Amino acid sequence: MVTLQPIAPQDIEAESFRIIEHELGTTDCTPEEFAVVRRIIHATGDFSFAETLRFHPQAISAGLAAIRSGKNILVDVNMAASGVSTGLLARFGGRVICRIAEAETAAMAKANTTTRSDAAISRSVADNIGIVAVGNAPTALLKVMELIDQGLFNPDLVIGVPVGFVNAAESKEILVRQPYPFITTLGRKGGTPVAVAAVNALLRLA
Repeated sequence: MVTLQPIAPQDIEAESFRIIEHELGTTDCTPEEFAVVRRIIHATGDFSFAETLRFHPQAISAGLAAIRSGKNILVDVNMAASGVSTGLLARFGGRVICRIAEAETAAMAKANTTTRSDAAISRSVADNIGIVAVGNAPTALLKVMELIDQGLFNPDLVIGVPVGFVNAAESKEILVRQPYPFITTLGRKGGTPVAVAAVNALLRLA
């Protein structure tokens, strides 16, 4: 017979964090990095992210500076746009941008024979982007890195955690070698919940 633990609704997140901290034990993360790791584990139930997450040394400071300066957050899919804590972001003057479902994005993708994810990123470079968060499409992450390399895009932080079997792990292997601030996870695992959890952790830290 299963015995459920009685707990008040407002205490569920705090108790979840306590359990995560207890089971995870000591890590090599900074307190700010741990806040990101903890929220990702909370969102996924997967403790392996504590081993596979990688942070550029300036990732946290760059992300917080971008949020506090009122810059926008670019995401690759509408699910991510729905998951980001827009109320917290709005306090700083920023907003979430996602162009994946816009007709202009589909037209550009067709004209250039690219994916809509590729086109959506290209259409957003002039939108005062502070953080890019990619959890679904490797092509979006590859386009972000391509535009940065070309000097056409300059986000403060790239959160690149696409999930999947085709170019997901490979795109993250490229990101982890870049000199600019990033948060990524090695291997095939990742996904929109991971990207959103990282963004929301930064918003709470800010």
